[in-house]
Amino acid sequence: MAITTIDASMLAKMFLAGAKNLEAKKEWINELNVFPVPDGDTGTNMTMTIMAAAAEVQNLGDNLNMTSLAKAISSGSLRGARGNSGVILSQLFRGFTKGISKHEELDIVILSDAFQKAVETAYKAVMKPKEGTILTVAKGGADKALELIGETDDLTVFLDKVIKHADYVLSQTPEMLPVLKQAGVVDSGGQGLVTVLKGAYDALMGKEIDYSIESTETGSGVVKISKQAEQDIKFGYCTEFIIVLNQSLEEKDELNFKSFLESIGDSIVVVADDEITKVHVHTNDPGLAIQQALTYGSLSKIKIDNMREEHQEKLIKDAEKAAAEQKAADEKRRSQQEALEDKNQAPKKDMGFISVSIGEGINEIFKGLGVDYIIAGGQTMNPSTEDMLNAIDEVNADHIFILPNNKNIILAANQAASLIEEKDIFVIPTKTVPQGVTALINFMPDSTAEENAQHMTEELSNVKSGQVTYAVRDTLIDDKSIKQGDYMGIGDSSILSVGKDMESVTKEMVAQMVDEDSAIISIYYGEEIEDEAAEQLGKELGEQYPDCEIEVHYGGQPIYYYVVSVE
Repeated sequence: MAITTIDASMLAKMFLAGAKNLEAKKEWINELNVFPVPDGDTGTNMTMTIMAAAAEVQNLGDNLNMTSLAKAISSGSLRGARGNSGVILSQLFRGFTKGISKHEELDIVILSDAFQKAVETAYKAVMKPKEGTILTVAKGGADKALELIGETDDLTVFLDKVIKHADYVLSQTPEMLPVLKQAGVVDSGGQGLVTVLKGAYDALMGKEIDYSIESTETGSGVVKISKQAEQDIKFGYCTEFIIVLNQSLEEKDELNFKSFLESIGDSIVVVADDEITKVHVHTNDPGLAIQQALTYGSLSKIKIDNMREEHQEKLIKDAEKAAAEQKAADEKRRSQQEALEDKNQAPKKDMGFISVSIGEGINEIFKGLGVDYIIAGGQTMNPSTEDMLNAIDEVNADHIFILPNNKNIILAANQAASLIEEKDIFVIPTKTVPQGVTALINFMPDSTAEENAQHMTEELSNVKSGQVTYAVRDTLIDDKSIKQGDYMGIGDSSILSVGKDMESVTKEMVAQMVDEDSAIISIYYGEEIEDEAAEQLGKELGEQYPDCEIEVHYGGQPIYYYVVSVE
């Protein structure tokens, strides 16, 4: 039976289903990120963004109509937006809801117009739109929707074709961005958008879905490893090997072997040619699979992984991550309380500062440079637009400068600034902590806010930044082969060094940052680095670059062992 219209109730179900589908696949989407850094990844940022809106939708209750639904989706996603991908997703929702809010029911023409408004709004929000991203995927879907007007009035047919075309455009993103092609992945933001659309379509088609949305806020409970989850793994060993055949397998032999594997396991893949056969099976007894395989030839490249153990390790890592997030949330609350107390005591000032920071030592450095409010976040927990709005509310000043100190936070800061009318907000596009420090050092109290914003922004080009961390996955980027666990020295626009030794990687990174005009090298060492090791590094760099002044500061940041600036 054809579906020609969608009412508010059905659209709410579709939106919640899209959110749940994205949440379920966020780690897979995270794996598509080109840079293999332990960062606030695309899947996580998009999920936290849409879940903020989903919570608003679920709270509508009896007040559900198209107008209230549109407001909940738009407001919830705008305030909850995290990271560049989350902000762009929120802008897509913002434009889409503009196109639907005044209609009681949606048909193909209205939806197509809403898709167009979504794309227009999102493109306007990005200063320099780049093709091969979520924007391109969204535009491909919207263009297909326009093309289909008049061909059918059945929304199931219409949306199926729109989503399939968006999926096709997604598959072409590696051809548009060389960095994607080199890494062998599609755009992660575009994949996130398609995932949302597919989840929404499942709801329209009547698929049974749990629409309940859990709170996205970090709780104070203890994360426990579930024995039931471990028991749900029916076959515990992922077993892979290659059979070097004594003679070519006949079709009946291949079928018999597959049948045997099916009797002892699942997830079976058997790929055979004249000389070798590649085998993959999940089983509780790898020995049986190996014994049977030996009847056909000799074995090589045997690999057996305990999936229950891997699952348990993942749960432990998830628990550690949750604990780290809880610690960051506690620090954030303390910072907010301290800022509130300072606000209540401090008189109103002309100009104030908000800075995103990533460690205790760096917090103190920023406070010493005059920052009024510190937002805990940075690399591991991208703050949301609402975090920015709360910070703006707490700073008692007419003109406020925001220092994002991370390229993935600038859009969220700009979005917050666009929502404020009673104060003048200036977002200084600092992409790293050293750039934030440079901006503050170049603040001139006697100049106007506008003059300061221009001057601080211009000075950012005079500092080079480098950060040393580790790779969380194998990849190929900037013509460098990177293995999981490698140390990486990441510059302002590329990976500068890769290796197994942290100190060597750090020195090589600095070597590529220093030139004949360099005068100061500043080192901010992380929470895992001993004071003596950092001082020794500073001493060795001082000997290597005698014309440069070396400064060593405790940063206390997680994840990034060293943050280095060269000026």
